[in-house]
Amino acid sequence: MPDVNAPHAAVPPAPPPSSPRPWPQRVPVLIAGGGPVGLALAALLARQGIAALVVEADQGYCAGSRAICMARRSLEILGWVGADRPTVATGLPWIGGRSYYRDAQVLHFRMPSEPGERFAPMVNIQQYYLEAFAHDAALRGAAPADVRFGARLQALRQHAGGVVAEIQAGDRVVQVEAQWLVACDGGRSTVREQLGLRMEGTQYEGRYVIVDIVQKTRREVERLAWFDPPSNPGSTILMHRQPDDVWRIDYQIGDDEDADEAVKPENVLPRVQSHLDMIGETAPWRPLWISMYNAKCLTLQDYRHGRVLFAGDAAHLVPIFGVRGLNSGLDDAGNLAWKLAWVLRGEAADSLLDSYSAERVHATRQNLAYGAKSTEFMAPPDFAFRLMREATLRLASSEPAVRSLINPRQSAPVAYADSALNGPSDFGADCPAAAPGMPAPEARVDGPGGIRHLTQCFGQRITVLWFRHAAAAPGLPEPLAALAQAHPGALQLHEVVSGTAGAGACTLADLDGQARARYGAHPGTLYLIRPDGYVMARWREPSWDAVRATLAPLLQTGDRHAS
Repeated sequence: MPDVNAPHAAVPPAPPPSSPRPWPQRVPVLIAGGGPVGLALAALLARQGIAALVVEADQGYCAGSRAICMARRSLEILGWVGADRPTVATGLPWIGGRSYYRDAQVLHFRMPSEPGERFAPMVNIQQYYLEAFAHDAALRGAAPADVRFGARLQALRQHAGGVVAEIQAGDRVVQVEAQWLVACDGGRSTVREQLGLRMEGTQYEGRYVIVDIVQKTRREVERLAWFDPPSNPGSTILMHRQPDDVWRIDYQIGDDEDADEAVKPENVLPRVQSHLDMIGETAPWRPLWISMYNAKCLTLQDYRHGRVLFAGDAAHLVPIFGVRGLNSGLDDAGNLAWKLAWVLRGEAADSLLDSYSAERVHATRQNLAYGAKSTEFMAPPDFAFRLMREATLRLASSEPAVRSLINPRQSAPVAYADSALNGPSDFGADCPAAAPGMPAPEARVDGPGGIRHLTQCFGQRITVLWFRHAAAAPGLPEPLAALAQAHPGALQLHEVVSGTAGAGACTLADLDGQARARYGAHPGTLYLIRPDGYVMARWREPSWDAVRATLAPLLQTGDRHAS
């Protein structure tokens, strides 16, 4: 049974109380919500030289593990602001999982992974750690963010040049004007309510109790799932190991169970104990946090409304199955940050922000489609789905062909195949994995400043990759060199060479040919990659007029704080 003397899990200290300081009257960006998405967005903007004001109603970081599984793409985004290092150092990496029907294993899956990769496919870590690491990064950027805890946006008014927000801060109300407001204030968004917006989609009836407990274990770090286990007949149970000897346990309750009763410790602890007994986990344990969850597939139809933009749970609610919630929110931040910075610096028209909405709504619809399939298996909404699931689970032990139906379809980057930002490609049907609109493939390289993976180059500027043979004379074509000289803040150029020869200030050595193979490159191939790591355009035989025309909308000059 639980040991009341077991130590609590370590948690990051609450942010130190800020010394009294005046509120700014006007800011370029106001972020409503200081959860992981809002703080990550503030950190990404800070790296771009844009100082955001973040207001968070809570007094500190979240309670409980909440979002727990960080995908490789999210780690790359966190890496753009240096928050990957503490995340990897603290978190527990994993590459696969096991599913059981009653007490028999019916699935053992592994996600794609290979030696030498920058990140594992997935890392388990409590959300409060991510908030602490993103907060620290937001304070260390080129233009540090101003983060105010215990401050809630309560009203807003839009006008042609921005947004006026009323913020409740302690016992006073302050007014701040922002050129842009980004709503990262969660599933019960005040900003969404103020604008009279409603998300559309499906809400499922199946409910899960979520429990964090402290217990030592020697089990591997995997995603574990039990369907109709003897410990809790009729339920579905998920388990994930977390840092600090924390187990995250999610179990489904019956349709006839009262939600208020279901989360009372006297009802939760015996069910947890029964399951731990069944799987042979006998070490003393204690509960840390109990909550309730039910799956939702909901989204706004547009993530831009005038000068207000939506990201994370304020924009969409995605089922936890497949861990697409926070991962998709961090992808929102990665997509939005550079575009907002480009607009504020006068390098692009504000219509660039329409592409944020179009791309991320498209991504949400794909995430919802996968999330719905996983939810219908994990928490069947009616008798027909329950019957189908039971038949699948019964067959899975003897029929490998049906096991894929049990796979939870983990989060993966979404392609922007029809994005307005996609430029030309003269590759024909060759190398579709690196076509415009696709996430740029990872590759091992050797470059200046400790660059060992290609994705380390992304995150701030447009990356130009020029492939040449190591035997060729070093140096960029004159049109490329001229572009780089004219736009040093927006473009970074890298020569990619075979082997180890030709190391220089902008040279990336393709040590084992990964970059050449994954980009389908020949000597002379040119790629343009967006700051958020998506392929923008590519040529095997570049036309410099076409290159300049593709970049022109993103290389405008004008007021550094254009509205």
